[in-house]
Amino acid sequence: MLVYLVRHGETPLNRERRLGGWTDVPLNDNGVNLAKVTGKALADVRFDAVFSSPLQRARRTAELVLAENAASAPSLEIVLDERIKEINFGTWEALRIDREGYELPVPIEDYRRFFTEPLEYCQWKGGESIRDVIARTGEFLRELAGREDLAEATVLVAMHGLAVRALLWHVYEDNSDFWHGKVPPNLAVNIVRIEGGEFELVEEDKVYYDDSLIPDFYARPETRFDKEDSSAGSNSDGDGYSPAFGSAGPAEDPTEEEERDDP
Repeated sequence: MLVYLVRHGETPLNRERRLGGWTDVPLNDNGVNLAKVTGKALADVRFDAVFSSPLQRARRTAELVLAENAASAPSLEIVLDERIKEINFGTWEALRIDREGYELPVPIEDYRRFFTEPLEYCQWKGGESIRDVIARTGEFLRELAGREDLAEATVLVAMHGLAVRALLWHVYEDNSDFWHGKVPPNLAVNIVRIEGGEFELVEEDKVYYDDSLIPDFYARPETRFDKEDSSAGSNSDGDGYSPAFGSAGPAEDPTEEEERDDP
């Protein structure tokens, strides 16, 4: 089985540097256009099954990619799955995270820990933690790997920036680096081969459009949130995430039960 994990196209919240989470916003014009470009690049890939987060930005991305796809059956159903939704930011949903309009109720230096200590950081009220997203996306991945009817299939999965990294946590040979240097750009494609119950990442964060269109905080993983960000006001990273990357936290299994307060 080959699984194409595609992050959704750009949204107004991305553009405004806001945390997207479960806030259900549509693609903007740029998101639509780049989804079409990506679909054309994948036009000869015959997809046998398609899954999507139920949030409209992911679902619409799947529709646009399929609309440009000449190899797949035109009647291919998009199966919606709650387990591949983006993280729920609770009380932080849709808040701005750029310096100019920063709205989070914690100091900006504290928010940086979302990137340097991702498996431990959960400062918002309500919602869920990154560990929660790792658990549910892992359940989706294991269930998909167990589908005998899809053993030789090519599968399209439309999802979200953090959710992609959470699913790939189960795939990476070294999962001590949760973010792998950056949030996946909009329409980035990660390809996973599943064979004999084993996972192999065969393509990472590939974009099929001109990479000059990738904002600085995507194109330059060394960008830090504690430096001046010349890209403020452009497309937001992740589903609004800041490009503050350092060490990515411990690699212990986040699905194990532990003593901690719920978010």
